[in-house]
Amino acid sequence: MKNVAIIQGRMTSSRLPGKILADIEGTPELLHVVRRARASEAFGEVVVATSTDPTDDPVEAFCTEKKIPCFRGSLDDVLDRYAKAAAAYEADIITRLTADCPLLDPAVIKRVVEEFKTGKYDYVTNSLERTFPKGLDAEVFSRAVLEKAAAEARKPDEREHVTPYMHDPKLFRIGHVTQTQNRGSLRWTVDYPEDLAFVRAVFKELGNRIFGQDEILALLERHPEIGKINAHIS
Repeated sequence: MKNVAIIQGRMTSSRLPGKILADIEGTPELLHVVRRARASEAFGEVVVATSTDPTDDPVEAFCTEKKIPCFRGSLDDVLDRYAKAAAAYEADIITRLTADCPLLDPAVIKRVVEEFKTGKYDYVTNSLERTFPKGLDAEVFSRAVLEKAAAEARKPDEREHVTPYMHDPKLFRIGHVTQTQNRGSLRWTVDYPEDLAFVRAVFKELGNRIFGQDEILALLERHPEIGKINAHIS
């Protein structure tokens, strides 16, 4: 069974254009995400899925330079983009990650994947019953579930956001990965300039390396001013 991580990303973010290639301690945001996905050791392949729009040519060029597999598909129908990327890379299991999460924790990713591999669920995530910080999200589903969603989903948000159709417990067996301490109010994703400033501050203190949520939490205890950088954003 081939498990492929597919990282979606595009340059035309309405709130922070070009963020996925923004510099964070000398490394573009997207490369941080790829490295952390690979560090989970949960995948046969890690693929970037961007759009065929010319604005995303820099994403493909970057992936080519760094020898990262890259698939290009629809700009707006991201569900279709995922389905076609999964087919192109012959994925049996797909893990959905997003390029705006440079603080992904490899251990958390692996835990979500392992829960899916128990065979009890069609779709597993740590984001619906949120106890992990925003920015540590991972979603895992089978190729069959992805193809069913791609064939049947009709609502615009289901096409744009890939997995909402999979959230229906009448159609799919849904597994939730949670942790005892609820950290769901913390914001570690990058949507706004303040988010990027927060992430840059974290990497400046902890270094350009792979670290997990516990190290970040310890840092924020030592330097609460870092957590205040983007705390006002909901």
